[in-house]
Amino acid sequence: MSAPLFLLDSGELAEASVGVELVLRGSEGRHAADVSRLKAGEAVSLADGSGATAHCAVSGTAKGELRAVIEELVHEPASVPRFTLVQALAKGDRDLLAIEIGTELGVDAVVPWQADRSIVRWRGDRAVKGLKKWRQTLIAATKQARRSRIPELAPLADRKIVLDRIAAADVALVLHESAVEPLAEIDVPAEAGEVVLIVGPEGGISEAELADFVAAGARSVRLGSTVLRTSTAGSAAIAVLSAQTRWR
Repeated sequence: MSAPLFLLDSGELAEASVGVELVLRGSEGRHAADVSRLKAGEAVSLADGSGATAHCAVSGTAKGELRAVIEELVHEPASVPRFTLVQALAKGDRDLLAIEIGTELGVDAVVPWQADRSIVRWRGDRAVKGLKKWRQTLIAATKQARRSRIPELAPLADRKIVLDRIAAADVALVLHESAVEPLAEIDVPAEAGEVVLIVGPEGGISEAELADFVAAGARSVRLGSTVLRTSTAGSAAIAVLSAQTRWR
């Protein structure tokens, strides 16, 4: 079993080197020392969320604090191509499940999208709380998957912002049940810069949204003959795209 991973502050490993002792405090330190109860000599990995991971041996613990000595330092380059998931807000935490699985599969950025047919609406304090919950989900999934990078979380997007994302992307794909073109037959270059994947809410993407997205340069694609939930469609698509590019 791989060593558990805990997160340091961003950039904390920038000047680190083998043999240096790191100190983990705060909520992560409490989790490592008081909940996981790691002991001296046990293996642990510490990442700063930006690509660097220190594989360490625990040197000691105190209440709410863990100390570990770096045995190996690994710097993981940014993934190519970059996957950005534009995920519509959905009820019943299905959107959280979508970004959780997407993170485990390697998504690089997540954009919460207020789609026409989204039942959930983020306004005022609810938007602040929603973004906080999405951020917590991304962090937890990053640790579960032993990733060295936390996916970027963008502010809430409306249709115009999604259109801007499509225009700036190297490849933009909209999952839609009426599409004729199978995603599995899309040729995505392994060296492509950014692939934007757009997933609608429970009621699907509206005709107006789809027309605008396609007019902006996105391609409407389908996964297969079945209709997947908003919580699983994006992850299935990321797996298909990864098999074509990253997993080769």
